[in-house]
Amino acid sequence: MAGIEGKVVVITGASSGIGAATARHLAQRGACVVLAARRPDRLAALCGQIVAQGGKACYRVTDVTRRADLAQLVGLAIEQYGKLDVLISNAGIAPISLLDELRVDDWDNMIDVNVKGVLHGIAAALPIFRRQGFGHFVHTLSTAGLRIVPTMAVYAGSKNAVRAISEGLRQEAGDKLLVTTISPGYVDTELPSSMSDPAAREKGLATMKQMAIPAESIAEAIAFAIAQPDNVDVGEIVIRPTAQA
Repeated sequence: MAGIEGKVVVITGASSGIGAATARHLAQRGACVVLAARRPDRLAALCGQIVAQGGKACYRVTDVTRRADLAQLVGLAIEQYGKLDVLISNAGIAPISLLDELRVDDWDNMIDVNVKGVLHGIAAALPIFRRQGFGHFVHTLSTAGLRIVPTMAVYAGSKNAVRAISEGLRQEAGDKLLVTTISPGYVDTELPSSMSDPAAREKGLATMKQMAIPAESIAEAIAFAIAQPDNVDVGEIVIRPTAQA
């Protein structure tokens, strides 16, 4: 089914940034959006805005590090709308630092959210997609995985792990399922707030202020991939500011 109208789309990390912008954009184009994040107040406000503007939306507080939460999330989509067309695994954190600082807890958290969170989404949605005979995975990566720089080693590693998982999933998916990865560059989001190192956080905020593109630009790229006919698989989209090296 080409287009977006009527598709049921689950979005993790939907309380702000790329996730929230994507939810608004897809709802405006007729999708039924199922919102997921850890902040109930943000989810309720966004869901209310979408519904007030004539869109269809529901939400569930979700921690992607918990496999049961993802299972319940996709279950909500089926319960509310009878199917699941797209799972956008967008939740991510970036507590970056130099490896010498040995912020092992931060490393663990990035693996849990950025990698295991995506795997938990696959585990929840893949059986449903197989039963339906259709479905589309969209995974948010980062240009940090394409150009490795100091402080980004573990973050980039987490994103490249999902890149490898996504390619393996695509090859195993057959001709009925779609897999797309989106690699944004600097985007105006709250991601720097997840950086535990003060110097890295300040640098991230300064760079964002200088060159970041709006989250809506990423939402439009995601919508492009979702809107394609069933026999067209948009494998990877890289989208960054023109000023970004």
